[in-house]
Order: sequence, then structure tokens, then C-alpha cells
Amino acid sequence: MRYAVISDIHGNLEALKAVLSDIESQNVDKIVCLGDVVGYGPWPNECVELIRERADVCLMGNHDFAAIGREPVEYFNSYARRAILWTIRQLTPESLEFLKQLPFEYIEGDVTFVHSAPYRPEDWTYIISERDALPQFNYLQTRICFVGHSHVAIGVGWKDNRFWSWRVNGEELQPDARYIINVGSVGQPRDGDKRAAYGVYDSERDEFEFRRVEYDVWATQNRMKELGLPQYLIDRLTVGR
Repeated sequence: MRYAVISDIHGNLEALKAVLSDIESQNVDKIVCLGDVVGYGPWPNECVELIRERADVCLMGNHDFAAIGREPVEYFNSYARRAILWTIRQLTPESLEFLKQLPFEYIEGDVTFVHSAPYRPEDWTYIISERDALPQFNYLQTRICFVGHSHVAIGVGWKDNRFWSWRVNGEELQPDARYIINVGSVGQPRDGDKRAAYGVYDSERDEFEFRRVEYDVWATQNRMKELGLPQYLIDRLTVGR
């Protein structure tokens, strides 16, 4: 089974379309979205519709949770708060209905998929580094876990009380090691690379690959500006931070 694992689209339709186009070349069997379909970006309904059409599984993210009124907006910084309040006003009944039914976790075989972290996914814990990932292995019930949320693409392996990480290219996984892999963000990367991020996992070969995809950043920024979304959120797309 080949999985395309995407996360943190954040209403960025240009990035989502570019990633889905790249996925078409990867011969995948299943697309799993780890959540945060909306928030920040200018096309929330369009992204929800496309995910409904193309993703086989979609999970709940913290911005999705806020958009359906289940997460206090005070949880967010001022820029994110402005964007999520704008998003709430835009969402159609159909989009809201889709977001309301999203689960926090999906497990298939020896792989767990969550938005944030294995331990209490609804707590929205960030995994950005080896140190963040290490305690989560104590709560991971499967060999591999895919996460998003932090917008930073990083893989962390654990074996014989030793851990290591990698951030680019592919990795042949060790059968007796455990892994927590953050696939990064489609719509708003924050690891210094402005290209859209996602990952492909081949369970038969036991291989994982980070993938980066160019998209029309200017088109997204221009639309955000037209709609009056925060300039800070517009600018950070240029540098991927």
C-alpha cells in the first residue's frame, strides 16, 4: 500500500492543487489528510470540497476544530485569530457539516495517523524536534505515526534507546525501529522552504519520502491581500517561516 500523507492545507487552494497533481505521479493507493483543511488561507470552502473529493481519510485539526466552534479562538495568536474568525464567516453549511464529522485519529495496520501527536491528539501538542517526539513514543501503540500541526517536516526514529532524525529526501525504514514522522504543511510551511510539503509512505517497501512541490505563492498572497487577511500571514508564505 502506498499512502500520500498531507496536512495543514490551511485554505491554500493553489498549494493543494499542486500537491494533488504531484500525488497523481506517485501511484498511491490512498490519500490521508491529517487535518487543518481551513484557517489562514483564502479558499476554505474550495479546499474542503477538494479534500472531500480526493482524500480517502481526513482527520480533525485544531483550526478545523475552531471553525466548527469547538475550540476557543483565544487559543490562537492575533493573526491566526483574525484568520479563523474570517474563515468561520465564509464556511458554507456543507463545509461545516464535513468538518464536524472528522475524527481525531485513524489507525490502519501498524500505522497511526493524527494531526498533532499520539498522546491525546486533541491537546494539539507540537512535534518540531527529536526532543518533542521522544516522550510521544511511550504512548504510540503502533510502529509508525504520521503527524502534522507544526508545519515542520521531520522524521524521528527510535531504536534500542537511541533516536535520530532526518528532514529531507527518502528513508528506508528499519523493521525493528519505531517512527514519528511529521509530513510538514501543504499550505503554510514553516521550515524555511516555501514549497508545499507532504510525504509518501510505501508499506510494502517500508520506505518513506518527503516531497516538496512548487506552487503559485503569489496567487495565494494576492488573493489574501484582496480579502484583507493579515499581512503577516501573507508575507510568511514567501520565506516558509
